[in-house]
Amino acid sequence: MSTIHILGIAGTFMGGVAALARELGHTVRGSDQAIYPPMSTQLEQLGIALDPGYRADSVARDCDEVVVGNALSRGNPAVEAVLDAGQRYISGAQWLSEQVLPGRDTLAVAGTHGKTTTTTILTWLLQAAGREPGFLIGGVAEDFGVSARVGQGREFVVEADEYDTAFFDKRSKFVHYRPLVAILNNLEYDHADIFLDVAAIQRQFHHLVRTVPARGRLIVNGEDTYLAEVLAMGCWTPVERFGFDPGLEWHAELVNADGSAFIVHHRGVALGEVRWSLLGRHNVLNGLAALAAAHAVGVAPASVIPALAQFRSVKRRMEVIGVADDITVYDDFAHHPTAIRTTLEGLRAKVGARRIVVAMEPRSNSMRLGAHADALAPSLALADAVVFLHRPELAWDAASVIAAVRGDAHAVPDTDALLARLGATVQPGDHVVFMSNGGFDGAPRRFLAQLQAR
Repeated sequence: MSTIHILGIAGTFMGGVAALARELGHTVRGSDQAIYPPMSTQLEQLGIALDPGYRADSVARDCDEVVVGNALSRGNPAVEAVLDAGQRYISGAQWLSEQVLPGRDTLAVAGTHGKTTTTTILTWLLQAAGREPGFLIGGVAEDFGVSARVGQGREFVVEADEYDTAFFDKRSKFVHYRPLVAILNNLEYDHADIFLDVAAIQRQFHHLVRTVPARGRLIVNGEDTYLAEVLAMGCWTPVERFGFDPGLEWHAELVNADGSAFIVHHRGVALGEVRWSLLGRHNVLNGLAALAAAHAVGVAPASVIPALAQFRSVKRRMEVIGVADDITVYDDFAHHPTAIRTTLEGLRAKVGARRIVVAMEPRSNSMRLGAHADALAPSLALADAVVFLHRPELAWDAASVIAAVRGDAHAVPDTDALLARLGATVQPGDHVVFMSNGGFDGAPRRFLAQLQAR
């Protein structure tokens, strides 16, 4: 087996590539500059050595192959050294397509929101059906303890990201996967650093549609106009749509308003009732899409619906990290206004009149560029108080956003100030949600410790 060095190894996707390479018997090393849980914990448990930062000598010259994450660009010292040395390099998505996916039935989960949760639900359903699937999830699945495994079965489930592949391959990662079944969960404008508009994202989604064979299946959100436009560009694969509309092939009938219970219907026939720990209409759609995809590879939905009662989701997806002083603290990955809004809708339906306090780090590239600034305040309408971590490097003015937030809102320059503001804001009975797609300087657990100490 070969020695592989992964640049960007602590990213959620590249950390999964590292786990798969290690399982296949390769010697795996890696470098990154932003190393934090849960991926740092997974890599440590796998015994993979991490080299902090990117230097010209980060990659050993006797390394057989360098796998390059899409966070790295020209000018990076490690990248420049690899190019100058003439070392073999490849993107993570292409490595996956060449080393893991051949001979497998790939099920790809695409969409602006819900990819990680839906990928995990689908994997859990296939596992419950005895399929022993392989998977690569953009997060650590609570029920599996890892973000990726090769698997013993025919199916491989992959979170199919529309973000670009690498500095040398500007196509979306998902075009590499050639799935038999593809879920198109939703489509909105995001990734303002690489896409000019929604039409540019739609073109990439259509590239994915072009790769799904006629014997396969497209599982498509039937209530998403942008996805309907993608299919109108050309479609050569049977399509099954899902949503809340009874006229769709798959539809959900809510039993509980918070999404914790719903009835699954397929072509007008009720197949069973889901009762689970997840909240929100968005998660109902995630679950419905996963059931439809499992059905597409021969799993009877009625046989696996009961397994969803034990489903525990993914770390950092409304993960309750603790309760202190009757205050519940959550760690959540939401970083797009739609995800923020739907997450808060589900929580509000659950907690009723109890106060919801949001601590937010606008960290994604789109957030930092201000692409979602106008939509941010409306997405927080269900929060009673909001504290923004407005780091000095943010390119937009938080004052107008704060002024538009319905509840009490403040911006602070650093994490220490955020924790102090939260401490002065919260009351017994509150639900405090930390929202960031980064490490947030460990703020959720630091705040929980602060509550426990007071």
